[in-house]
Formats: sequence, structure tokens, C-alpha cells
Amino acid sequence: MPTGHKEVQVRPGVEGDLAALTDLYNHYVRETPITFDTTVFAPEERRPWLLSHPVDGPHRLMVATDAHSQEILGYATSGPHRAKPAYSTSVEVTVYVAPHAGRRGVGTLLYRALFDALSGEDLHRAYAGIAQPNEASTRLHERFGFRHVGTYREVGRKFGRYWDVAWYEKAL
Repeated sequence: MPTGHKEVQVRPGVEGDLAALTDLYNHYVRETPITFDTTVFAPEERRPWLLSHPVDGPHRLMVATDAHSQEILGYATSGPHRAKPAYSTSVEVTVYVAPHAGRRGVGTLLYRALFDALSGEDLHRAYAGIAQPNEASTRLHERFGFRHVGTYREVGRKFGRYWDVAWYEKAL
């Protein structure tokens, strides 16, 4: 599918993506409050995370790549909302887009593929926490039918200040 001047392909993540996915995530760790991780990861430290997203089931990893260079432009995941068994039909979803690939529809392509992949699963709700402010992420989630259900005020401290997280939900 064309986006900007490049064609983008979306596929399930594979072990060979680990280094590039770790680099992308580490950008957000170092430069933004979008994730509340505060220390960068080595790829091997992220391996359990990658392996927790098989190609089927409710916990998925979708990767967007440039069709020509195969460069990873972003990824979207679904994972456990909470660990207790009664939460098993709920997932927390997230999307990360490479800084140079923003505003080109990559996040939309990723979420479309993720929600299509999840459509046959025994899931009831998806949740997303968005560190504030983040208008682009809020717009993306609302476009996919998420609605705001509450905000945790000053719940995380990073870069010497406190950040709010707005929580959104979507019926699946």
C-alpha cells in the first residue's frame, strides 16, 4: 500500500526483527515520555518480549516495513491487559512508528492489520494508555473507535517531571 513515496508492507514480527525493533523502541525510551521505561535495552533483553507475541492467538506483533529496503517503519502489539485469568479476553495495544515515518499512515496500517488479525480471537476489549500530551496517538486511537475512559494524573515520572496517562478502550 502506498504511503508517502514508499510502499509499506505489514507482516507478523519475526525473530530476525529483534535488533531493529529494539533500536526503534530505544529511541522512545531515550527521547520521549511515550514509554515509561527509562533505561535502553539490548536486543537480548527484549527477546522474551518478542517471543511473547506468536503469529496466532490474542498477543500479536505486527511490523511495517518499507517494501523496497525492508527497513522497519514501525510496529503494533497486543498483549495481556492484566495477569489475572479473568482479564484474558482483554488486551492492551500499542503502536510505535519510526520518527522519520510519522504522519504517513504507518500507524493506521499497523492497527488495521493488528485488529484484522485479532478479529477471530476470543477477545472482548482492547485498552490503550497514552502518555499526555500526544495528539497524534489520541487521533489514531479515536479513528479506530477507542473512547476515553479516564486519566491517571501524574502517574509516571520521567525526565524530571510527572506525566499523565489517558486510558482508552475499544470493543472487539
